[in-house]
Amino acid sequence: MDLQRTEPGKAFDSSDPIDRLAIDTIRTLAIDAVEKAQSGHAGAPMGFAPVAYELWTRVLRYDPKSPDWPDRDRFVLSNGHASMLLYALLHLAGVEAKGRPAVSLDDIKAFRQLGSVCPGHPERGHTVGVETTTGPLGQGVGNSVGMAMAGLWLAARFNRPGHKLFDHRVYAICSDGDLMEGVSGEAASLAGHLKLSNLCWIYDDNHVSIEGGTDLTFSEDVARRFDGYGWASARVADANDTAALGRAIAASQASKDRPTLILVRSVIGYGAPHKAGTAKAHSDPLGPDEVKAAKRAYGWPEDARFLVPEGVRERFDETVGSRGAKLSADWAQARARHRKAYPALAAELDALLAGEPPKGWDEDLPVFPPDAKGIATREASGKALNGLAPRFPWLIGGSADLAPSTKTHLDFDGAGTFSAEDHAGRNLHFGVREHAMGAVANGMALGGLRPYTGTFLIFSDYMRPPTRLAALMRAPSIFVFSHDSIALGQDGPTHQPIEQLAALRAIPGLITLRPGDANETAEAWRAILGQTGRPACLVLSRQATPTLDRTVYASARGVAKGAYVLADSDGGEPQVILMASGAEVGLCVAAAKTLEADGVRVRLVSMPSWDLFEAQPPAYRREILPPAITARVAVEAASPLGWDRYVGATGEVLAMHGFGASGSGGDVMTHFGFTAERIVAAARRQLAPDTSR
Repeated sequence: MDLQRTEPGKAFDSSDPIDRLAIDTIRTLAIDAVEKAQSGHAGAPMGFAPVAYELWTRVLRYDPKSPDWPDRDRFVLSNGHASMLLYALLHLAGVEAKGRPAVSLDDIKAFRQLGSVCPGHPERGHTVGVETTTGPLGQGVGNSVGMAMAGLWLAARFNRPGHKLFDHRVYAICSDGDLMEGVSGEAASLAGHLKLSNLCWIYDDNHVSIEGGTDLTFSEDVARRFDGYGWASARVADANDTAALGRAIAASQASKDRPTLILVRSVIGYGAPHKAGTAKAHSDPLGPDEVKAAKRAYGWPEDARFLVPEGVRERFDETVGSRGAKLSADWAQARARHRKAYPALAAELDALLAGEPPKGWDEDLPVFPPDAKGIATREASGKALNGLAPRFPWLIGGSADLAPSTKTHLDFDGAGTFSAEDHAGRNLHFGVREHAMGAVANGMALGGLRPYTGTFLIFSDYMRPPTRLAALMRAPSIFVFSHDSIALGQDGPTHQPIEQLAALRAIPGLITLRPGDANETAEAWRAILGQTGRPACLVLSRQATPTLDRTVYASARGVAKGAYVLADSDGGEPQVILMASGAEVGLCVAAAKTLEADGVRVRLVSMPSWDLFEAQPPAYRREILPPAITARVAVEAASPLGWDRYVGATGEVLAMHGFGASGSGGDVMTHFGFTAERIVAAARRQLAPDTSR
C-alpha cells in the first residue's frame, strides 16, 4: 500500500487489529478524560471515532510536524463539545508545537482544567492544530465555507501552469445541533450557490440531543434539504463501516461542481451498554461502572486509564505522518520553483502568509478637502476602500445584499466578483445572510485573507456570535456597519440602532471605530489594516457630515490613538471639554464656535475608538482628558452606556434613552435633542451647575 498518496476509496483491512485498537484508543481517551474531569462529552467521540480515524489516517493531507503548512487540508470539528475527539487525534498523530507535542497525554489528563491546552471546546491559538474556535453550534461549518472560498481564491491568485501551490480541501464534522442552527443553513446555501467542490461536511447523525431523541424537534430529510442547496449527498449506514465512508469521501473528491454532505449514522456512546444511544451519553460522564462495561465491550482492560497501546501512534506515523511529511516537503520544493519563476507573486505570498500588509498598501489613501456640507462617512469609506484595495490584493469582501448602501463594492478595474465561475474575484455577494456572513468571513481570515463584510449597524445583532469569536481567535476580520444612528431617518426605529454600538464596544479584543468625518474614515481604514491580530468594526453614517479643515483642526492621524484633541481655544487652560464620536463630532464643532464667541475656552475631543484610546499609556489619556477639567459633555446618538468613564461623576451625556422614531434624519435628530444649541446649554450647565439638580 502506497501511504504517500490519498486513497480514500480503499479503507484499511478491517481484519487488521491495529485499526480497531486505534479507534478504541480514541474512544477510551475520551471516556477517561471526561470521567477524570467529571465534565464533558464522551458520547460523540465514542460513536464517531471510526469516522475521524478513517479521515485522518486515510484522507487528510496534513503534516503533524508542520501543522501550519499552507496547503494542508483543513479539519473543522464544528460540534466543539466533542472536543476530546480532536484532542485524541492531535495527540495520536503526534502534532507538534515548536518541537514539542501540541497535546501530550498529560494535557489530555488535564482536560477542561484551568491552564490546559485541552479546554472544553477547541480554541484556535490556544491549542496548536485547532483550525478554528468552535463553541456555538453552526459557527464551525460556517467557518469551513470561508476556508473553502479562501482556498479557491488562493489557487486562482497564486497557481500558475506547472506551478500548483494551492489545492487543499476542507472537511468539517458536524452534528444535529449544527444543522438545526440557522447559520448552518445560510452557510450551506451560499456554499451550494458557489459550487464549492473542495468542501465536505460529515454529519454525525446520531439522533440524540441533550433533551432526548432528535425526533422531539428535528424530523426533516436533511439529505433532501442539502440536495436543494445544490450539494451532493451520500449516506453511510454505520459509522463503523470505514470502507463505505472511504467511498463516500472519494466521490466527494471527484466532484467538480458542488460541495458534499456525507450523512453517517452513528450511535452516541457506542459500546456503553446502558447509555449508548441515549441523551445520558451526550453530556454526562458515564460513571465508573458504565466505563468498565464499555471498555469490556471494546475488549479493553477495564481498569486501564489513558492507555495508548503499542502500535497505535506508529499507525498514525505511517499514515497521516508519512503522507503529510512528503506532501509538505513537496510543497516547499514547489514553492521554491514558484519563487524563482514568479518572484513578485512569491513576495506577495510571503506577506500574506506572514499576516502582513503588502508594501506601500496605503500610498493611495485619499485625503479629503474641507467641505462644510461634507459627505457621509459611508461614502468616504467606499472611496478609501477603493483607494487601498488595488495595492492590497488579498483584501476581499462584500455585503449582505447592501453594497450600494454600505459602499463596500470594489469598482476599480480588475476587481471582479468571486463566483462559481471565477474564484479570483475580489467582490463577494453574501446575499441576505448576515448570520453566515460573519462566520464565512472568519473562515476566510483563518485562510490568510483580509476579509470585510458590510451591513447596517442594526443587523450587527445577527452577526454578534462570529464577531465575538473573531475577537476570541484574534482573527483580523473587518466588519463594516453603516446607517449608524437615528439619523438614518425614515426607516424608523426598527432600523435605527441604539444599543448596538455599546454591545460592540463590550466585546474584548474587538476594535470599534466610529469616525467623525471623511478624513477620520480614511485614517480608520489605515488603523484597521495596519494591525493584523485583531478584528475591527467600522461604524459609518448614512447622512453627510462636514469634512473638517485640517489646517485649523488637528490631523486625522489622531484616529490611530482612539481619541485626540481636535482643537483648544486660545487663552489658557480649557474650561469645558466637548467630546463625541461619529457625526456628532460636527455638532460639537458648531457648539464650540458658539461657546468661544461667548468667551468660553473649549477643548474639542474626537473619540472614534474607545478600544484604541484605552490601549494608550495613562499619560496620553490624561493629556487628552485632564482630570482637573471636570466640566465635560459627551454627545452620541446611541445608548449612553459607558460614557460615564469619560465624563466623570459630574459630567453630562447627551445620548439616547429609548428607541428612535420615523421621520427625516434631520427632524429625528432635532426631535431627540441632537443639536448644537442643546450641547451649548449642557456646557453652560457644566460651567455654572444648578445645585438643585
